[in-house]
Amino acid sequence: MLNMVFLTNSWLTSFNQPGLCITVAMLLHYFLLAAFTWMCLESVHFYLALVKVFNVYVPKYILKCCIAGWGIPAIIITLVLIINKDFYGTGSLSESHPYSNFCWIQDNTVFYISVVAYFFLIFLTNTAMFITVLLQIHSVKTRTQKTSRFWKR
Repeated sequence: MLNMVFLTNSWLTSFNQPGLCITVAMLLHYFLLAAFTWMCLESVHFYLALVKVFNVYVPKYILKCCIAGWGIPAIIITLVLIINKDFYGTGSLSESHPYSNFCWIQDNTVFYISVVAYFFLIFLTNTAMFITVLLQIHSVKTRTQKTSRFWKR
């Protein structure tokens, strides 16, 4: 959906309808945040599968992942809309390219908080999970090598 909204964004902007532009910008923002959130949930799932292998039963795990994956971005979008719906609007890359208009976040502060900071938080979480999984795999490999040397003797 992120790709579909992104690819149709410029075309939909050409209709010069403010409500349509706000909707397109909001959908683009929502699906971008949802993609980041699901990426984070995948890293948490890898952590549970490779580090916390045993006794990891989480009741209604998929439902909780779906609520987080689709709900967290919805909360952020709702907060932005509640604060000021005019944070979303039409922008242009340049005056010399009239068909380069697009619907997106117009306020830099909102962009940096709701997109860049959110991505940075997801990136840090994924990096921590990745390092933890690598350390776990390395420790399993080290233990296996020590055990095989013991049995060879």
